[in-house]
Amino acid sequence: MNSNKKSFFTGVVFGMIALFVINSFVTNIGLLYKRFIAKDLTINQKTAQIESIINKYYVNDYDEQLMEEMMYKGMIASLKDPYSYYMSEKELKEFLDDTEGNYVGIGIMVNLTEDEKIHINKVFDGSPAQDSGLKEGDKIMKVEDKEVNLENYQEVVSDIKGEEGTKVKLNIYREKENKTFNVEVLRKSLDVPTVEYKLLDDNIGYISISQFDRVTYDQFKKAYDALNGSNGLIIDLRDNPGGLLTTVNKITDMLVPEGTITYIEDKQGNRDYHKSDANYYNKPLVILVNKNSASASEVLSGAVKDFGVGKLVGETTYGKGVVQNMYQLADGSGVKITMAKYYTPSGVCIQGTGIEPDYKVTNPENSDKDLQLEKGIEVIKNWK
Repeated sequence: MNSNKKSFFTGVVFGMIALFVINSFVTNIGLLYKRFIAKDLTINQKTAQIESIINKYYVNDYDEQLMEEMMYKGMIASLKDPYSYYMSEKELKEFLDDTEGNYVGIGIMVNLTEDEKIHINKVFDGSPAQDSGLKEGDKIMKVEDKEVNLENYQEVVSDIKGEEGTKVKLNIYREKENKTFNVEVLRKSLDVPTVEYKLLDDNIGYISISQFDRVTYDQFKKAYDALNGSNGLIIDLRDNPGGLLTTVNKITDMLVPEGTITYIEDKQGNRDYHKSDANYYNKPLVILVNKNSASASEVLSGAVKDFGVGKLVGETTYGKGVVQNMYQLADGSGVKITMAKYYTPSGVCIQGTGIEPDYKVTNPENSDKDLQLEKGIEVIKNWK
């Protein structure tokens, strides 16, 4: 073997030995680190260490209160449940005000879309939103230049509200016209009209419920009594995102005979049954639903369908078969968290599937025709 080859092989051998030594050193260092340096930390210890690093090294100013709030929001956001979220004291107060049926805002009803934007379900008559040209079906893409997503949905909805007399900047996408634009809308104190009613041709009653708040039962009762002499009743739950279970149970009780309206089942398998009495609306009844009819709307729709006292017309409903409860913390903040599933009288949980209508009807896009309402009227007129 010549000297060049000998030198080459000698280099290879020494290189392999050196690599082995380095790998052993790194491995041993790693083992020593895990054994003598790294250790499990409690949540409080880890948080304190991170805070210490930020205070010592972070070059810019920061909002300590915001950091704390985002930490709590992140805990609930990690559940990846769009219906569970943390609320600051201010956000909780706004939430409770909303369910009472009065609040400071712009006069819209909204829900979260599949593409994680805010869909405007309802624009109230005479509201600042209507005065600013907002329409049902518009999507809110940004609020004060903050993009909407699953994690911050509740936060940006809260940002739409605010102090009376101030304005909020919204970035809107209008699908029918395929355009995006900005608009500033005035905030004002509003009483939410959750129920609208009228008498249609052929003496058919029509009641629209936009959501189920505390004020909704009294508003519905007024409409129901006013239309008591009609030949039949159409209840419009299209684009109704839901609301309070106590409210929808009271309204459903007026429409179905004696039995189980719904029952909820918690993590431990405990069941809570909600019952109706023997008095009910014993006339032709139609419920209008679409893909945005959710939660409490599906409680009412499911009960009417299972009892067989009415017909559902429209599209398959949203499919929200879970129940949330609000837990207020000692400092005034709160956590709204999914704590149970609900079931229709026949024992079906519609989470993720929705309720199929008896008559499937889709309204055409870019048309003022309401084929779903027309079908509902037809069903009432031909009731057997």
